[in-house]
Amino acid sequence: MDQKIKVVLFDLGRVLVDFDHLRAAGRIAQFCAKSPQEIYDLFFASVATIDFEAGRISPENFYLQVKSMLDLNLSYASFEPIWNDIFFLSAKNRAVFGLVNSLRGYYQTAMLSNINLLHYEYLKKNFPVFEAFDRVFLSFQLGLIKPDKQIYSLVSRQLGVAPEEIFYTDDRPELVESAKSLGFEGSVFTDYKQLIYDLNLKGIICPPFLKSPPL
Repeated sequence: MDQKIKVVLFDLGRVLVDFDHLRAAGRIAQFCAKSPQEIYDLFFASVATIDFEAGRISPENFYLQVKSMLDLNLSYASFEPIWNDIFFLSAKNRAVFGLVNSLRGYYQTAMLSNINLLHYEYLKKNFPVFEAFDRVFLSFQLGLIKPDKQIYSLVSRQLGVAPEEIFYTDDRPELVESAKSLGFEGSVFTDYKQLIYDLNLKGIICPPFLKSPPL
């Protein structure tokens, strides 16, 4: 059994916190002439959103680009809470949060997330996820976006371990594959039980009471 893993690296979105961008799009649609789906398709994966997650533009600049794209009749002060109100916790998220806490002390725990400044500040204030980790790596702070291989190499260097000593889980297969191409171990996150199974395959021993999700 493989015993070399030193760091367990988690994604954030749809692993530790769930989200629904259409919730924000539906509210934004009240202040422009586009439907929620049109809004989602137009800017939730736009260049502006990518630049925002990479820390290349400020929240105010991002808002101005969104306002221009949508011809939006909404102030920045009103836009910000709508943009942030997309997150919620599921039973799956709570189970993974418990797992992270159980692994600390046995392994180094870390998070790697594509996230913008506004969402980070909102989550930090309202959800206690970041405090569970020994290290937190965020795209807007690093100036890099997954699946860019540079971000995984940077994380490995800053953790002071070889890529082969990191187990990485993310809900997006292409992000896991990019990390694995550099030597990371890892698996695509689908649910809590599958994650426990994948961790055990790599010799990552979880406390017995966490082999099934806590109630």
